[in-house]
Amino acid sequence: MLNERSPLIPSGVCGLDVAAAACGAKTDSSPDSGSDTPTNDPRRLDTFFGVMVPTILSMFSIILFLRMGFVVGHAGLLQGLLMVFVAYTIISLTILSICAISTNGAVQGGGAYYMISRSLGPEFGGSIGLMFFLAKVCACGEYVLGLVEAILDVFGTNPDTHVGEGFRVLPHGYWYTVLYSSVVLLLCLIVCLVGAHIYSRTAFVILLVVTASLLSIFISSVAVKPFDFIISHPGPGNQSTQFNASFTGFSSTTLRRNLNSDYSLDYSTNTVMSFATVFAVFFTSCTGIMAGANMSGELKNPSVAIPKGTISAVFYTFTVYVLLLLMVSATCDRTLLIQDYGFLQKINVWPPLVTIGIYCASLSAAMCSLIGASRILHALAVDHLFGLPLAPAAITSSSGNPWVAVLYTWGLAQCVVFAGELNSVAALVTVFYLLAYAAVDLACLALEWASAPNFRPTFQVFSWHTCLLGILSCLVMMFVINPVYSSGSIVLLLVLLLFLHYRSPTSSWGYISQALIFHQVRKYLLMLDVRKDHVKFWRPQVLLMVANPRSSCQLILFVNQLKKGGLFVLGHVQLGDLDTVPTDPVQQQYNFWLSLVDKLDVKAFVDLSLSPSVRQGTQHLLRITGLGGMKPNTLILGFYDSCTPDDFFLQDTAFCNSSMGQGSEGEYNFGVDLPSLQAHFPPVRHVESPRSLSPEEYVGIISDALKMGKNACLARYFFQLEGEDKDSKVDGSERTIDVWPLNLLQPGSRDYEDVCSLFLLQMACVLNMSHKWRRARMRIFLNVETESNDQGWVVNEEAFRELLRKLRIRASIKIVPWDTVVQHHIEPVEEPKHVLSEDFLSAVNCMLLEHSSQAAVRFLYLPRPPAQRGHSQQYLAHLEAVTNNLGPTLLIHGVTPVTYTGL
Repeated sequence: MLNERSPLIPSGVCGLDVAAAACGAKTDSSPDSGSDTPTNDPRRLDTFFGVMVPTILSMFSIILFLRMGFVVGHAGLLQGLLMVFVAYTIISLTILSICAISTNGAVQGGGAYYMISRSLGPEFGGSIGLMFFLAKVCACGEYVLGLVEAILDVFGTNPDTHVGEGFRVLPHGYWYTVLYSSVVLLLCLIVCLVGAHIYSRTAFVILLVVTASLLSIFISSVAVKPFDFIISHPGPGNQSTQFNASFTGFSSTTLRRNLNSDYSLDYSTNTVMSFATVFAVFFTSCTGIMAGANMSGELKNPSVAIPKGTISAVFYTFTVYVLLLLMVSATCDRTLLIQDYGFLQKINVWPPLVTIGIYCASLSAAMCSLIGASRILHALAVDHLFGLPLAPAAITSSSGNPWVAVLYTWGLAQCVVFAGELNSVAALVTVFYLLAYAAVDLACLALEWASAPNFRPTFQVFSWHTCLLGILSCLVMMFVINPVYSSGSIVLLLVLLLFLHYRSPTSSWGYISQALIFHQVRKYLLMLDVRKDHVKFWRPQVLLMVANPRSSCQLILFVNQLKKGGLFVLGHVQLGDLDTVPTDPVQQQYNFWLSLVDKLDVKAFVDLSLSPSVRQGTQHLLRITGLGGMKPNTLILGFYDSCTPDDFFLQDTAFCNSSMGQGSEGEYNFGVDLPSLQAHFPPVRHVESPRSLSPEEYVGIISDALKMGKNACLARYFFQLEGEDKDSKVDGSERTIDVWPLNLLQPGSRDYEDVCSLFLLQMACVLNMSHKWRRARMRIFLNVETESNDQGWVVNEEAFRELLRKLRIRASIKIVPWDTVVQHHIEPVEEPKHVLSEDFLSAVNCMLLEHSSQAAVRFLYLPRPPAQRGHSQQYLAHLEAVTNNLGPTLLIHGVTPVTYTGL
């Protein structure tokens, strides 16, 4: 019997819920990060031993023996029954979700952590799992203290005289309590180190003892004759307060007096009780409902045993609680119920039987908490969610027992024992459990809303309504029990979520977020009607063709800044024919490209194609990349020249330092580590290396894009661009963006407001709005011929300034007289008009070098490519001559209106 001045001690909160999976003969197999392989042990447990026994034991504990009178005494029979119905309604909703998830696949070690993490991903699973672990550690310490108090109540010396009488030989005191608790905890440690199978073999025996104690209580209510006795509690100083209490036997008068509530002072805590505080104590006896689900890997037929066994166990415990409430309400007066927690021993035909039941229930709960907490910790360690601090907990013995995790748990439980008083911790434990149950309901709700074809549990008695109601009821009950602890637990959950999110642990479990996102994105893509597009909402949607990322990473990073929240796709064409290969080689490359995207930290998709030619493959990508209203409107190509670019992989520490980029130990990398990524992409092409793309084919790609209504951009020298790596500290204010909106290869053109020129301005403005270029200075160069028209260029400048004002583009305008350049332009008489003199091209290049040599990036007008295939080399030669040694340059030809001056 517990000391009558003991704090309110919850029960069942630790029970067997997460530990149950560890209680089989060999259930230490925890999920690993690579695969969720079921245990190799034969499935030998049936519904009764595998589900009902652990679930009943997890819900029957010292609350059953020491707090039922407390509930009826303060709340009365009617409100007590209301508490039972409300509590079981809440857990029944969660049971529906548990049965649904657990029958959708085998549940391995880790219990609630396993179910939540495999359903909602590592962030939710890790945070809830750690909180669940801490709750079970506190519960373990609490049950040990409860057991010690029960032992001292029988074998302890008189607390007033400190004199032993008969069997009362154990001295009282704080340090003695800590000593006895440590001994009991050490006994639990030895059992757990030897193996959980020792406990599993005694679980049924413990259930028989608890059941016998319950039967003796119901028999005693009839067999024991009514009697009166005096209850004494110590008061202020050396005084004591005495109460006259009665066991009346079954009496209608006693039942009527106990019907209504009479909330009064609780003698153990000296606080006035209320519905919320009494319900908080009772509700702790209703937790532990996951015991059967955690035995999934050991059950012969889990899809049948888990729903049947769990529901049967809950119905059995519900019946016992209701009958016990009715029995004590009809046989004991209110004074006895309120002033004596251990009255069931005094009114029993053989009091030692109740004492044995209390000892068995307490020791069972403490041992299960230690086992269950260690299994949760082991599962967290194996999944590498918290890195090195928990890494040793993944170590197991030759038999699979996670002995290091057991030692971790025992050490923390020992710290809890030193606290001595755990009446406030009980509410925190219950809040953590409710939060875990709410997460289980959330997992089931998410799976149901995601409409994933593989979510087809054999248990069908649930819906999203029951899941949502379960979440709300758990959250409401948390705040009813303790608003402060509830708020704190939610804050802790958010902190852990943020930690795991920024630590970015990856897994092969599948992410429910991906399924939900897919489900919603499909709906939004259908709503994104291209017929409703408007120019004022235009944004770049880029397809960047990449031959080799080693020489293109700087360009990839630059385009990531240029996209302005639009679609960004990395395209690559592998030469080949599907008829000549057994399998599609492109499918095997996606992981490498996606890992490159992760490494560069850019927001881009990847689309690869297998084609006999680069041009044909690019056509395919331009046509099929994207979906619905999200399709590329701009094609960007690297420049076609003989330049040998730098190898970005040899410059950036994230690629060249083999000790970096591999993630934490054991982190899942989707099969691509850093050495594999480096080896997949070939070295940078040298000048003498053969090309897979001819000049005619390259110019043809540009022509194809323009014919298909796509804007075309050619990027040159971007391997020289500084400050574009993701960790760069380059200040944007040091940069200059230069824009040359005139077609420099056609001096006769003076239109600064054609579609292409405006597109050029828009792209430069978009870059200037991005994060790393926000403080860069933008300059626009206007080429004028001062000799042919003395004042005409002034008018053009004012008109252009007015245009910039309407377009809200902040830039400085630079007037560049280019009479000396134009004089080198001679209209050919006999040769085709596309042929330009070398002197003119050199003069244009010198002009650009003179005015834009210090710019970070330059935007130039890209002339339309020639219609005749034979002129392609000449076209490229002109572009190469104009941009020679110019630095990072983007030549742009726009075909779609992109600017808007209205609201």
